[in-house]
Amino acid sequence: MQQRNKLLVAAAFLAPAIIAVIFLRIWPATSALHESLLAPGETTYSLENYAYIFSDPVFLRSLQVTLVFLVVVAPLQIVIALALALLVNAAIPFVGLWRAIILLPVAIPQSVSAVVWGVAFRPDGPVNAVLIAMGLEPMRFLTSAEQAMGSIIVIVSWIGVGYWMTFILAGLQDIPKSLYEAVRIDGANRFQQFWYVTLPQLRRPLTFVLVANTVANFLVFAPVQILTSGGPQGSTNLIMNEIYTRAFVSGDRSSAMAATVVLVTAVLAVVLVQFRMMRSPEDKGI
Repeated sequence: MQQRNKLLVAAAFLAPAIIAVIFLRIWPATSALHESLLAPGETTYSLENYAYIFSDPVFLRSLQVTLVFLVVVAPLQIVIALALALLVNAAIPFVGLWRAIILLPVAIPQSVSAVVWGVAFRPDGPVNAVLIAMGLEPMRFLTSAEQAMGSIIVIVSWIGVGYWMTFILAGLQDIPKSLYEAVRIDGANRFQQFWYVTLPQLRRPLTFVLVANTVANFLVFAPVQILTSGGPQGSTNLIMNEIYTRAFVSGDRSSAMAATVVLVTAVLAVVLVQFRMMRSPEDKGI
């Protein structure tokens, strides 16, 4: 009887989470897969929607743009987050203030950050005013196919770097001080301490940050939709923006669902590869 009561209490606590997973994760994913396999007006399953999107140059271009975006933004954000974590972990003056400033963009909604940066990057905005004052040519940040993606990367990194820094900082503070004392006795300099102690001890936090960062950047939408709508000339048309355009602008739900399934599959594939790459030698022997 006592065991049964414990199971009922555990089920009561788990029920809200299980219901949320079913209705917010499993059911939408199942629905998307179902609709992606049904061509408009058809009742039998087929791969027609997938054949259509993979023959569409616009969709293929969005995949290419997303891949380039990820290859650049993920390492950039992680390197900057690691550098900032190392900086604020050190005994520097006003370290609490610096941590608060770095974390401030995390507290601001992405849409608000996008609007603020959109004003800053306007042709007559403050950034170009500074460049002109320095005797430099003004930039076409969000209106040039060559510069728009770089501008989006700057905005997304400004929003996300402080968030990823907190996880790395927590990992740094968990490293035993005795490890550093031991290698200093052996004559290790600062770089050797970082390479042989800090990085190995940060394997798990960095793995989490790498995976979570990749998933988050696959799903970047608000800055692109607000500032460029995928332009100019498709240069910032990330796959999330392409899915939105197909579903809510063009009204093509079937191909939008197929594109969603492709996105989820790509995310899972990349995450699995990252997990294998970041496994420690001990884990590989298991």
